[in-house]
Formats: sequence, structure tokens, C-alpha cells
Amino acid sequence: IHFYKRYAMTLLHPKFNISEPRHDQGTYWGRAKHFFVTTNPVNILATQEQLEEAKDLLDKFKKGEIKDVSEDELWKAKQLYDSAYHPDTGEKMFLPGRMAAQVPFNMVITGCMMTFYKTTPAVVFWQWFNQSFNAVVNYTNRSGDTPITTQTMGTSYAAATGGALATALGLNSLVKSLPPLVGRLVPFVACSAANCINIPMMRRLEIEKGTMLETKEGEKVGLSKVAAREGIAKVTMSRIAMAMPGMVLIPIVMNKLDARGLFKRFPRANAPIQVGLVGIILTFSTPLCCAIFEQ
Repeated sequence: IHFYKRYAMTLLHPKFNISEPRHDQGTYWGRAKHFFVTTNPVNILATQEQLEEAKDLLDKFKKGEIKDVSEDELWKAKQLYDSAYHPDTGEKMFLPGRMAAQVPFNMVITGCMMTFYKTTPAVVFWQWFNQSFNAVVNYTNRSGDTPITTQTMGTSYAAATGGALATALGLNSLVKSLPPLVGRLVPFVACSAANCINIPMMRRLEIEKGTMLETKEGEKVGLSKVAAREGIAKVTMSRIAMAMPGMVLIPIVMNKLDARGLFKRFPRANAPIQVGLVGIILTFSTPLCCAIFEQ
């Protein structure tokens, strides 16, 4: 009985390990729990003082200078630290590029892309804004072993923006005679095309030189081009999967509401409804899709 209790407690409260996430990364739900914590928008509200306190606590723990701190306090500090500091370089990340900023920023950008998709100026502005934000996220979360040059970032950004605009404007001109729902799905297709361009180009040095492989103990064993290609493909697929629920389901809902005349009576409700719905969906789709592939 005592053994069972100790075993259950181990499952519920894993022993603190400063170099590992709290939840088992070998299972989907373990990764999902980890990303629910990492992408929690509340983390971006942490003050500079709170971030420094979390960092200082973990530094002292590593040096063995503190022993009277509970594991829950250490996990809380680690989760806050991980939400703001780069895992490879230890540098504090630019706020819009942090994982915790994904839901609040993307809900506004995606909601507006799906609201203002009919006119050329609106399509150009929101597709450009979206790709600018994606470039910031990609650069902020770049691999510490393979730095991204300014030239690489610039060409990737230009190519992705051009691809998104060409796809969106081209499809808009083709779907004018088709049902309204088809036009509402154009932003999703444009974003998917841009992701297929942006991510591989932004990380093409990893494709050319390979990405660093490590053992379970963290020992670096060498560069692998195969692992780089697989990793980039998985990131691209997870980004598309992350956007799909909101950018496919919401247009169907909005098309139904539009057919019932809701937006003729309340024209200003269009954008707030879409932004709100995207926010709700992204709160779940972001961590769940980040967890699809093992890191």
C-alpha cells in the first residue's frame, strides 16, 4: 500500500528536473499539457521583476544555494522562465515572438484576415501583417545551433509575403462567381501556402548543413540533414493544422449567420465575432497542434 501511494504521488507530482518539462514528452497528452502551460496568454502579463525572480530562483537552485523551496514553486518558476527565455541561448525573447503571445496576436490577425478578405487593399495589408508577425515568431524561436542571417530572414519574409499575396489575390479573382463560402476560405489557403514557403526558407541553413542531434542525456552527437528536413516538415504541418480549425470552421458559421441576415442588421458585429471565435479555438488548437509531433 505504501509503495502504491509513493508511485501514485510520483505520477501526480514528478520530481523537479530543471532541464526537462514537467509532463512526459514521450506521450501526446504529456506534450499537450506542456504546451497548454507554455502557450498560456497569462504568461505575457508577467512583469520584468517576476521574470527576474523566476530566473534568479532557478539559477540559485542549479548552484545548490537553496533547499527550502517546494517543487511546486520551482515548477512555477521554470514555467514562467520557459515562457520568456530562449531554450538554447537563454536570452529573453521579444514579447510578440513568445509562444504565450500566439493566441492573443493570432486571434486578432486571423479574425481580421477572415473579415476583410474582399477588397485588394485589405487583403494586401492583412496578409503582409500576418507574414510580418510570422517572421518575428520564426526569428524569435530560431534554433540556437543554426543562427539565421539577416539576408536569410529578409528573403524568406519577402518570398512568404509574395506567396501569400499572390495566392490570396489570385484566388479572390477566380472565386467571384462561386458561392460566398469559397471566398471565405481563401485566407486559409493563402496562409497555408505562405507557411510552406516561409518556414523552409527561414530555416534553409538547417536543410543545407543539418540540425544538431542530441542524446537523451543532452550530449550533442552531430549534424543531420535528414532530421532537419523532417523537423521543418513537421513544423509546417503543425502550423497549418493549428490554423485549420478556426479558418475553416468559422467561415462556415459566418456564412450561415450572413445568410440569415445577421450582418445586415449588425454590420459592425462581423469582426468582433470572428476575432472572439478565433481566440476560443486557438486557445485549444495551438497547444494541441504543437503537441502532435515529439520535439
